[in-house]
This record gives sequence, structure tokens and C-alpha cells, in this order.
Amino acid sequence: MQKTLFDEIEPFNAGYLSSKDGHDVYFEESGNPSGQPIIFLHGGPGGGTGPKQRRFFDPKHYRIILFDQRGCGQSKPLGETQNNTTQHLIDDIETIRIHLKIDQWILFGGSWGSTLALAYGIQHKDRVQGLILRGIFLSRKHELSWFLNEVDQFFPELHAKLLSHKTHITKSNLVDTYYELVFSEDLDEAKQAAFAWNQFEGSILKLLPEEESSSEPINYDFELARAKVQLHYIKEDCYVNGNELLEKSAALNDIPVVIVQGRYDMVCPPKTAYELSKQIPNAQIIMVPNAGHSASEDGTLAALIQATEKLKK
Repeated sequence: MQKTLFDEIEPFNAGYLSSKDGHDVYFEESGNPSGQPIIFLHGGPGGGTGPKQRRFFDPKHYRIILFDQRGCGQSKPLGETQNNTTQHLIDDIETIRIHLKIDQWILFGGSWGSTLALAYGIQHKDRVQGLILRGIFLSRKHELSWFLNEVDQFFPELHAKLLSHKTHITKSNLVDTYYELVFSEDLDEAKQAAFAWNQFEGSILKLLPEEESSSEPINYDFELARAKVQLHYIKEDCYVNGNELLEKSAALNDIPVVIVQGRYDMVCPPKTAYELSKQIPNAQIIMVPNAGHSASEDGTLAALIQATEKLKK
């Protein structure tokens, strides 16, 4: 059985869908043009997609759809936060579905992508064949508090580095201060703050962190866009009511749902995944014993690919 990423592939279709409120949303299709549709929902908020995300899926079977959420990746304008909420993203997903003439599809989302998949699935259940969710996040107050502050119980030196970017940053003003910095008119200051913000999350993704490599040049424009969009969302609890989302997820119990969760996920701790599995009793939950938050850790990657194989027609 396949346990690693599929071979690299190129899109057979790519383009932009223009909204009426100032956004051009990038989307692409790869794999089998006549295959079972599956859409990848990236994390963040503020992340983006890339060639690697096409490789979670068997290209002979799946019609693989990727898109960059508003302000992210190849979508334009990069870093734009106006008219950028969870409901806008749900509407964009539905616009893509209609544009591509897809009746039903599978949603595959990790971290923030799992939030978005659940929110879309609850609103448009009749369009969903199944859900593959990783590193469950519902943006409830205690989840954000963990990620922003309490995780220093495990990563004190990394969290201290985040706070030390400016002398006046504290736990209580962390989000507000970084928000002010990344939206500053001083572009150099904004980019440096964005990099510091993003670097913190990146440093706690895996159970066993990789050694730092300086071979890749830093794309400060992308770093700034990512931080802008993420902080814009976090300030508003990601524009979702997480408790309501959890409660309403019970309506998804009659469609296939697979939940993949790293046991030592320090970004999105396992309790949320466990709570979701209790709301969707028919869901399969896979607790990966030797993984953190990253989708690329061996056990998590194998479980995700196993899920895509399971949900083939």
C-alpha cells in the first residue's frame, strides 16, 4: 500500500476566479480530468498551496483541485485582508465547484483547512462525498490561548524568542502588537515581524524538529502576506464560532469522515480531534503515536494517503 507521496505532476488546468469584491482566487486541477473530485484546503490561515500538495492523491484516480485562499499564495492581491472572512472562503469554494461543474467532491484539509472543511461541509453537506481532516482546529478561545501562550510550557525558549522581537511584547498583547507591526507602514519592520511570527509556528510543527537550513532564500513578501492574513483572522477568532461548529458537525455523521491526528501535536492538541470524533461517531479517527502537527511526518503522511485510498469510489 502507498505510504509516501505520489509522483510529481503538473496541472492540466489553472486560472483565476474573480470575485466581485476585489479578489482573484487562484485554482488548479491535476490528476485525472474524469476522476473523483477532491479539493485540498490549505492551512494557516494565510498559508498557500504548492506542487507537493498534489501528491497526496493518486493521480490516476483523483481529479485534484488546489486553490489559494484570499490573500494567499498565487491569489491576488497578495496579503489582502479586506473582504476576507471564513464565509468569503466558503463562498469561494462553492464558486470553484460550480465553475468546474462538479456535483460532489471530497474535502481534504489540515489545521485551519480542517476548520474550513467542516464549515463548508455543514453549509453544503449535499455537495460533500467525504471529509479527510488532519490536526483538528476549531478556533475556540482555549485553542488559540494554547497556541499563542500556553505552549510555552513545552517550548519556553522559542516562545521567549517570539516575545523578544520587541521589548514591549507580552503574552497579553502578543496578537495586538504583532498585528500592528505587520500592518505597519514601515515595510522593513513589517517583514521582520512577519518572519518572526511565522518562524515560531514553523519551529513547533514536528515532533522531532529538523535542523535549520539556510539554503532557501526567504521570500519576505510571502512571509508578510501569511502573517497579515493569519493575524487578521486570529484577532476575530477566525470568523467562526468553534463551539457551534463542533455541535453542528454531528450532521456529518452519515458521510465518510476520516480524522488524522498527531498524538504530540503542539499547534492543535489532540483533545479537539477527540471531541470532534465524539460528535461524529461514525468517523474513523487515527491517532498517530509518533507525530506532531506536520502533514509530512511519516505516520501522518501514511495515514492521510490511506484515507485517500479508502475514500475512492
